Amino acid sequence: MSMKFRHDCQSFIGLAVITRTSLLLIALGFSFYTTAHAENSVKISEQNFSNLGVTLGKPQAATQIPLLTAPAKVVVPPEHEYIVSASQAGLITKLNAAIGDTVKTGEVLVELNSPDLLSMQRLYLKALSELQQGLFLYQRDKKLVQEGVIAERRWQETQAQYQAFLSEASEHKQLLQSAGMTNAEIAQLNKTHQLSSQLSLRAPITGVIMERVAVAGERIDGLAPIYRLANLDELWLEINIPQERIASLKVGDSVQIENTDITAKISLLGQSVNSENQTVLARAIIKGKPSTIRAGQHLNIQIIQASDTPLFKVLNTAIAQNEGKSFVFVHNKDGFAVTSITVIGKQGEESIISGELSANDEIAIQGAVALKANWLGLGSAE
Repeated sequence: MSMKFRHDCQSFIGLAVITRTSLLLIALGFSFYTTAHAENSVKISEQNFSNLGVTLGKPQAATQIPLLTAPAKVVVPPEHEYIVSASQAGLITKLNAAIGDTVKTGEVLVELNSPDLLSMQRLYLKALSELQQGLFLYQRDKKLVQEGVIAERRWQETQAQYQAFLSEASEHKQLLQSAGMTNAEIAQLNKTHQLSSQLSLRAPITGVIMERVAVAGERIDGLAPIYRLANLDELWLEINIPQERIASLKVGDSVQIENTDITAKISLLGQSVNSENQTVLARAIIKGKPSTIRAGQHLNIQIIQASDTPLFKVLNTAIAQNEGKSFVFVHNKDGFAVTSITVIGKQGEESIISGELSANDEIAIQGAVALKANWLGLGSAE
């Protein structure tokens, strides 16, 4: 046998021994890991808790699931917004309110000088004069027809003419009311017959001035807007929901405004997708009248849904992750049982979970990382 052949044989035998040993070690290592992992427990005495920084606490029962966070805008309901506009063309002589002012129903907001108002008042007084003449003829012919002095046909003509005068006077009075004159001002006009071009525009509701679009001294056309005001007793949230998440929401879900205790309730889920950002509009009605948020404000919210299944709230530090799964460590007489859980959602420093737990269990709320290391055989419990 040649020296080269002998050397090759020895090398082959050595390689076989090394390979077999390596495989044995790998198998033993895998077996150890599997056994340690399969035990799903960490044995540790209570006096060693402090060494690992372990703190115990109980999971809190929860009934709501935090679904998602999203941006939102505070808006005023459309039916609570009003426009104060000029009913007649004219010159603004005075504005009595500024943006942010609270005004009451009937309060004078604008004083306007309108030549067109003079013509309307003149036509109204003319209609009143014709009505009075018609009333005189009506009363006279009514008496004559009862006495048989005039024919029935003439009485019918007198009645029709009187009704026409009455309708015309009523029409011109309504035009003055639409222009902004009050019943008291119209009654004063009836009494004095003095025309005035001064017109007062009043607040239609009790609310807050949101916008002013005209200035004193400006000439404006009829129906030109001057103020926008709103009743802020109710506010809405307009929420942009990613279209792929809209199916998980339903009307009635709760909404929590971040960093506040203000809540709202979803009242509408939109039926169309915004083509620019692929979101669906959801509307929520804010409960109460909070003073810390204002119309037009942009903020972040979290949508929360009620759950019929048992849930628990724990600190995020109580949860350990391994191989894509989540676990908590439940205290028992031998140490801790490693219990698999499902994280449903998160709220700040807390998570909502489900699993084989009860409100009476004690879990490690601090030190879960150290317990995980011991569970996987990466550290020592002592």
